[in-house]
Amino acid sequence: MSIEQANPSVEELAERATAFESAPAGAVISWAVERFGSSLAYACSFQDAVLIDLAVAVDPGIEVIFLDTGAHFAETLEYVETIRSRYDLNLTVTTPVEGAEDWPCGSAQCCEYRKVQPLKQALAGHQAWLTGLKRVDAPTRATTPIVSFDDNWGMVKINPLATWTDQDIAGYEVDHGIPRHPLLSQGYLSIGCAPTTRPVAEGEDPRSGRWSDSDKVECGLHT
Repeated sequence: MSIEQANPSVEELAERATAFESAPAGAVISWAVERFGSSLAYACSFQDAVLIDLAVAVDPGIEVIFLDTGAHFAETLEYVETIRSRYDLNLTVTTPVEGAEDWPCGSAQCCEYRKVQPLKQALAGHQAWLTGLKRVDAPTRATTPIVSFDDNWGMVKINPLATWTDQDIAGYEVDHGIPRHPLLSQGYLSIGCAPTTRPVAEGEDPRSGRWSDSDKVECGLHT
C-alpha cells in the first residue's frame, strides 16, 4: 500500500536535479526513498541489475516492477528469477492488458498494450518511479534529467544512473559481483522482446538492435 507524501514543488525538483548532477546514485536513491517512501517504485527491464543492487541497499523492500510482455527471451525470464532470488525482491510482475492479443509483438500498438498500460496500472497510487535510463542510451535520452516531473505520467521520475556510461555499468557489475544478463555476451547490447531484438554488430549503436526493421526507437514508456 502506497503512502502519499506531499507533492514536491517545481522549485524543489529543479533544485534536486541540479544538485544530483554530481551526486552518487546512492544519494539520489536515498533522497527518493526518504521523500516518497512506499509511494516510490522501480520499473525495471532487467537488462542489468545495477540499479537494483543500489536500490535494495537503501531500501530492501522497495517495489520492483517487471513488465512481462509475453514475448521476452527465455534468458531474460531466467535472469529475472536469478536476481529475484539473489535480492529477495519485492517484485511485481505485470502482464499484457486485454486487447494485446490483437497486437502481436512488433506491431504498431504492441507496446501500448504490453508495456505502457500495464505499467500505468502498476504505478497507480504511486507518486514517483525510478528508472534505469542513461543519457548514453540513445539520442532521444541525451538530455535525461536525474529528477523531473513527468507530465505524461503525472508523477515524479527519477533516473539515478542518468550520467553513467556503459563502462560504468560494466565496472560496477564486476566490482560487486553482480550476475550479468546472459545475452549480453552474445552481442545483445539493448535487450527487449525476442521478436524485435537482434545482436549488435561491432561499431553499431547499442540501441540499433531494437526494432531494427522500422524507424521506432522508443516503446512509449519514456516519451
